[in-house]
Amino acid sequence: MSKINILDQSVYNRIAAGEVVDRPYSAVKELVENSLDAGATDIEIYIENGGKQLIKVVDNGSGIARDDLKSAFLPHATSKIANVEDLDNILTLGFRGEALASISSVAKVEIISVTDGNPAYKIACNGGQIGEILPASLGKGSVITVNNLFFNTPVRAKFLKDEKKEEADVTNFITRYILSKPSVSFKYYVDGKLTLNSFGGGLDEAVAQVYGAKVLSQCFKIEAEKNGVRIYGFIGNQNFFKPNRTYQSTFLNGRYIVNNTIAMAINQAYSSYMMKRQFPFYVLNVDVPSDIVDVNVHPSKADVRFIDNKFIFKTVYSVVSSVLDGTARAADFVLNETRLPEIKSETDGNGNENKIYCQQAESSEDLAKILQKYDKSSSVEDDIKAAGIEIAATSHIEQSKLNQEPQNVSYFDPLKDISLSELIPKQQSNTMCVTDDTMPPSLNGNIAAYEVESRLFNKKKEEQQKIDYVSCKYKGNLFNTYLIYEVTDTVYIIDQHAAHERLIYDRLREKLAKRDIARQALLVPYIFTANPAEARFLEEKQPLLRTMGFGIAPFGFESFRIDEVPVDLQDINIKEFFDDILAEVDGLKEIKIEDVLKDKIAMTACKHAIKGGMQLTEGEIDALFKLLDGNMGLKCPHGRPVCVTLKKKDIEKMFKRIV
Repeated sequence: MSKINILDQSVYNRIAAGEVVDRPYSAVKELVENSLDAGATDIEIYIENGGKQLIKVVDNGSGIARDDLKSAFLPHATSKIANVEDLDNILTLGFRGEALASISSVAKVEIISVTDGNPAYKIACNGGQIGEILPASLGKGSVITVNNLFFNTPVRAKFLKDEKKEEADVTNFITRYILSKPSVSFKYYVDGKLTLNSFGGGLDEAVAQVYGAKVLSQCFKIEAEKNGVRIYGFIGNQNFFKPNRTYQSTFLNGRYIVNNTIAMAINQAYSSYMMKRQFPFYVLNVDVPSDIVDVNVHPSKADVRFIDNKFIFKTVYSVVSSVLDGTARAADFVLNETRLPEIKSETDGNGNENKIYCQQAESSEDLAKILQKYDKSSSVEDDIKAAGIEIAATSHIEQSKLNQEPQNVSYFDPLKDISLSELIPKQQSNTMCVTDDTMPPSLNGNIAAYEVESRLFNKKKEEQQKIDYVSCKYKGNLFNTYLIYEVTDTVYIIDQHAAHERLIYDRLREKLAKRDIARQALLVPYIFTANPAEARFLEEKQPLLRTMGFGIAPFGFESFRIDEVPVDLQDINIKEFFDDILAEVDGLKEIKIEDVLKDKIAMTACKHAIKGGMQLTEGEIDALFKLLDGNMGLKCPHGRPVCVTLKKKDIEKMFKRIV
């Protein structure tokens, strides 16, 4: 008896549907791409209940002839390619012939279409069952309606997100089409309400429609032809960054893609300008010869493969870095000369010329250090402003306050002198111009790694490395920095600064987590705009943010209003705080205020901890060791170990007592 079954068409169509149409946004994607391939210049998209109940796409394209209507629902039926050679020169968005067959196998689909000089016809397909062709009424193009997506595959329907999340994903893809096809007019309706409306007026208009007109003034508009590759679009300037990657769009030959080679090239070009957890803004089109790229990688067509990744990387990197660095070639690449980078230079005492880059200071302390490098005369301040960089009125700037020595704090009870507001950056611009040799140091990105590591591994590791500190004997210190303890056959060498820094850090986090929340109303509410992915994320996190003391509510389309903040954080820089929140837009972990402010807490802990080289009394050494409570596996907030150990056996090996 045969055990190999030849699957029925209805079965393999549903299997294929799992690859091509897994969510409402993928159904919208396939239908919109069919409209674009049909030459449509006006496209209307309608969804209801996140696309689960209704998806409708109306276009003014070339339409489908009567004789092709039934074939449109068949698998591997396409007008885009005819033979295997066509796969090497794909110029359309769709080409597999799987979209309509897959969608109609898991939904109720109706097509109304008309071609020039012919009457209109319609056809329906319910769950893969194709109906009859009937006369219809339509002036031009096609109308495709998808009802009850996954009505006959309840298992798939069960794994869909809620309506708002599905809607946000559809909205996100519509914005990509507005950006990738700026000459096409799009109208996008959600539950009967017009949500997005572009007019086909070009890329400038499309970017302004999606991100707001203010974005244009913060970007370079570029167009370059290099090595047979055309690169054009908008890239953010050296000071324009976003808290996550949702503001990055790459289009290859008009197709939206997610490609590591291009993304890495752009990030590398920005690397000398970005600070940690910042991401460049770009809407970039890359046109390459079709014979050096394979778009036939996956049914979603979001991934592509290049014949030579190094060639693509080098080409993209050289164009973007030339614009950002202000090289001679930048004038050839930037379309609007007023957006060319203003990079000043100065000559040091040896006659060497140093570039001046626009850079953001991490804190008011960093800002003070940078300012001290400059003559405080107004002429220097004018030069800095002439470079296009705004300096906060308070930055020149309460110099007497910035130059004061830090307040002396008791070694072992720093919290009594640290208010919660001290953990929050004030609302002032920390943007400055600095030279190559005065670039402010940063916390080198280890904090995020430390947080992940501590959550997953360190708790168990610390418990394993915990010792009975009462039995330890103090044996002295090295360089007034490293405290030496002995117990049985083990020597513990403790970094006094790292140990104290970690203790303060943990106590500050605990204080933030346990504080009583009182709210302070803002005289003028803070209003900001988010993209679809961020808006969905904030709507989901609204209850959590309110429990943290923030009054947050939607304010128009994808905008939010903040009208209350916690009293003990009333000096908070709201933009920076929500940038940190939105940095987790793709993350899965729960948001906690002590996590959002972890960098500031770490900086405060470092500032108030005893320093290396500081001579401590025996009482202070004993107090610090007791506070560690035997936890020898701790790490400081920057990831450095608090303690290292040496075994007697290791020391005896050093002196060749044993082999």
